[in-house]
Amino acid sequence: MTDRHQYPTLAITALKRWAPPPALAGFAALLIVMFGAAYAVGASAGPVAPGMRSTEVESPGFVGDLGRPHGHTGGTGGTR
Repeated sequence: MTDRHQYPTLAITALKRWAPPPALAGFAALLIVMFGAAYAVGASAGPVAPGMRSTEVESPGFVGDLGRPHGHTGGTGGTR
């Protein structure tokens, strides 16, 4: 029997140096599995509100709206 000492190759040492920690790799794998499971459940359940459509507003609610949020006073404080 020969006691030959095996030296790691350069590729193996570089891989060990730059490989992510096992806990991080496990967390990433768990995240991917959970996303896949959630996607599968959502796909099998179907749409939540099948009749819901996006509504496009053709014109402002009233002429003086100017696209500003309601209650906007133009910076004057409202009473000046």
